[in-house]
Amino acid sequence: MKHVRLIRILLPSALSCVVLAIAPPAFGQQTPSPAPAEKEDTRGPQLDTERPHWYSSITRPYEARYVPQVNVSNSSRIDSLLRAGRLYLSLADTIALALENNLDIEIQRYGFSLADADLLRARSGSNIQGIPTNVLPGISAGAGTILGSNSTGLAAAGAPSPLGQGGSFDPVLFGNMNWAHNTAPQSNTVVAGTSALVSRNKVSNFGIAQTFQTGGTATLSFNNLNQQQNSFRNTVNPVTNSNLDLTVSQPLLQGFGFALNNRTIRIAKNNIRAADYVFRQQLTNTVSNVVQLYWNLVGAISTVEVRREAVAVSQKLYDDNKKQVDIGTLAPIEIVRAEAQLAQNEQALVAAQAAVRQQETVLKSALSRTGLTNPLVIEASIVPLDPIRIPEVEAVEPIQDLMARALDSRPDLAQSRIQIQNSEIALTGTRNAMLPQLNVVGQLRNGALAGPQNTVLGPIGSNGLVQNPPIADPFFIGGYGNVLTQLFSRNFPTYALGLNLNIPLKNRAAQANVATASVTLRQNQLQVQRQINQIRVDVQNALISLQNARAQYQAAVKQRVLQEQTLDADQKKLALGATTVYQVIQDQRDLTTAGAAEVAAQAAYAAARVQLDVATGQVLERNGVEFEEAKAGHVARPPSVIPGTAVNR
Repeated sequence: MKHVRLIRILLPSALSCVVLAIAPPAFGQQTPSPAPAEKEDTRGPQLDTERPHWYSSITRPYEARYVPQVNVSNSSRIDSLLRAGRLYLSLADTIALALENNLDIEIQRYGFSLADADLLRARSGSNIQGIPTNVLPGISAGAGTILGSNSTGLAAAGAPSPLGQGGSFDPVLFGNMNWAHNTAPQSNTVVAGTSALVSRNKVSNFGIAQTFQTGGTATLSFNNLNQQQNSFRNTVNPVTNSNLDLTVSQPLLQGFGFALNNRTIRIAKNNIRAADYVFRQQLTNTVSNVVQLYWNLVGAISTVEVRREAVAVSQKLYDDNKKQVDIGTLAPIEIVRAEAQLAQNEQALVAAQAAVRQQETVLKSALSRTGLTNPLVIEASIVPLDPIRIPEVEAVEPIQDLMARALDSRPDLAQSRIQIQNSEIALTGTRNAMLPQLNVVGQLRNGALAGPQNTVLGPIGSNGLVQNPPIADPFFIGGYGNVLTQLFSRNFPTYALGLNLNIPLKNRAAQANVATASVTLRQNQLQVQRQINQIRVDVQNALISLQNARAQYQAAVKQRVLQEQTLDADQKKLALGATTVYQVIQDQRDLTTAGAAEVAAQAAYAAARVQLDVATGQVLERNGVEFEEAKAGHVARPPSVIPGTAVNR
């Protein structure tokens, strides 16, 4: 009797759960919803057919999540920096334009949506797909390396669904209704009372099932069979036979526990963090790329200035030689030599100017979503506002500190560490599969039967009278209300409790799976150590390159100063007739070469500085990039003031 009372208490609660599960979410919430004016729609623009209706809370789970359309419009920043056919760019503006308009970054922003979708998938109990971790290198800047990526994706493998036997963390309503007519010949008329038993069956069943993170499953089903037969031996006809059935199964060994069954959820949450690191890695690649492109353009423009000065000096020498030839103090061949040098320098100037236009084209493409489609941008020449600055004294920082910062800041290493965590989480499921299967299964069932008195008459008996159907028990006479009364009164209860045991005697497949997963984990751990070693090498080499670039620049400056002094001395000698025009031309060539070498050394220093920042993971911090602004694609910092204007409009 105690069991009967307990079941009578539990069954209404179970039915209440069913009602709450199928009801709109508002019926189960006790916290009042905010006023409509306070609600914020984060789904973006909606069509009229997408606006909420009274039934939206019910239909929302069956609607596709809104994904905004691709935005191929550039931000207004680039227009505000255009003046009279020139595009004035500071380094900060260049980086801001890249954060707002670069397509590599925009593509990577969708990684956050993929990670969110994977978490939603994991919470439903389904297999997760993992997130892609490959990043785009951007347009080649001609120097340096790009941070690595895991092209296979993060946590896509090794994390199967926790629901090995099927099921879902989302409650599932199920049901079926059917009608059937069946005529069955009978070899024995004693039971059926007829040689051809005709049955008309109406079935209507429904229920709710769910799998829980403990590994257990529960199914509550309500089954109904309405059957009408031509047998006069039935006491009730047609008869409604119903049962309310609650079945619960809980693994005790294999498949048991939260740590096992929510592992995909934990992995998906890790992947949410990993998506930030992947995006940071893309930002690092793109920002370092456009910074290098900017400095390359600055260097190319400086080269043009060097070539232009060389042309001016050659032109002056040509003019001076021509005057001296005219007055007869110089041989005519010297005009030819000076003119040949002038032509050579003009050719070098044209090539340098072409290189500037090419660098401008590459940089414009990296800062625009639409590429080179805006005619104003295409025709504009870029005016860099920031020169390459080389400090008088290089800040000295211990190599150990640089390496420690790199190990803390490199996003590619952080991704690999998360992959290790995911592999360790997934390994719990592989190890659990080695255990025997031991499930406890319980079932509670209420039965009910009701219907009207059978009125089907039988054949004429031996006494010459028609055989009447037997008199039904009054307890079963009634309609569907009587069925429900019997169900909830538990007049016909059924109890079942049992254990299902399945023990593989050799278990070789499970052992092999654990061994494979463990070896893979160890390999991944060694790969992380290998990556750490490589990062140390990257930092060391980047520091050496920076030191070398600084020494090369200092030597180039010294060489250029000496060449200027040499040219000045030989020009004075030429005026006194103490040297030849050929020597002056040679000095001019050497000075031009020294000036170009100085510009190249400046660009090499800037590139080395960028690569040291890449190696130590400090590109974003050094260039003032705010992660949340980059993530949103909008930089709050206003454009730089264009020279000659008070404010930008």
